[in-house]
Amino acid sequence: MPAGPLLVVDAPSILYRSYFAMPSDIVGSDGKPVGAVLGFIRFVMTEIDACVDPGAGIAGPRGVVICFGAEEASYRVELLPQYHAHRDPMPDDLRPQFEQAAEVCALLGWRVSQHETLEADDLLGAYAKLEHAAKSPCRLITGDRDIFQCVTANVTVRFPQGAAKGVATVTPAGVGDWVGCAPSQVPELIALRGDTSDGIPGAAGIGAKTAAALLAEYLTLERVIAKAEKIASGEEKPLSPLSLKRAQSIAGSADDLRTYLKVAQLQPVPVDRPADHETDWAGGSKAAAERGMNRLAEALDRRA
Repeated sequence: MPAGPLLVVDAPSILYRSYFAMPSDIVGSDGKPVGAVLGFIRFVMTEIDACVDPGAGIAGPRGVVICFGAEEASYRVELLPQYHAHRDPMPDDLRPQFEQAAEVCALLGWRVSQHETLEADDLLGAYAKLEHAAKSPCRLITGDRDIFQCVTANVTVRFPQGAAKGVATVTPAGVGDWVGCAPSQVPELIALRGDTSDGIPGAAGIGAKTAAALLAEYLTLERVIAKAEKIASGEEKPLSPLSLKRAQSIAGSADDLRTYLKVAQLQPVPVDRPADHETDWAGGSKAAAERGMNRLAEALDRRA
């Protein structure tokens, strides 16, 4: 029987989404909110079901990895002090739910992968790289488009779009549809156009469409910078999409753009490739019941 994909989950991304999607009055046995945990586990369960393909003989994923990391990687803050600086702090009632989610996931038999100084994104990238090298299917579950840089022929992203649109499957061709460039160019796109959610400024006057057009023409950030410097100095004439104004902006911020690229690139993390493992539905049901999440416990128990 062919193996299903490895599911690798961006826990912070999905927990945040679940926190804002679920009612705040759902509490556990200790009287504290557990809505984010419930929404998170149910979402992963749905993604497990989405892996089933009876026609191909695939009964489900070969395993599940749940990734947690630092709220902002220390090396990114060192490179760019304003990185994530504008973000609101994590809600007080969400932080303990991160811990609960990790505990329940572990008792479900899912691998819980954590890092103290790097972000969950970096862990997703590390597992994606291993699965790509093994030519094994992998699905990265995240609401962060930065992860599109990990997409390959056998690594896809499952991107939640909200209740009305469901979850999109992003393939290599799909990355172009979503952001206008190839997966390998995503960090360079971010460097050029910036990312307001992360606090990356980008080049002044360069929006998403222009950044994508520049990369389509020149392929890499360094080539864009080289061409911009020639135009800004008068050595070459402006050529669409690189007008004189845009060239001057890029040439004048070249070193900053190189820094933004480093911030946007995922960092290598030493992880080992997970062995195939099944979900322990009974163990998860018991863990949920002990925490007062009775309806979740019943749903998990029905799968045991």
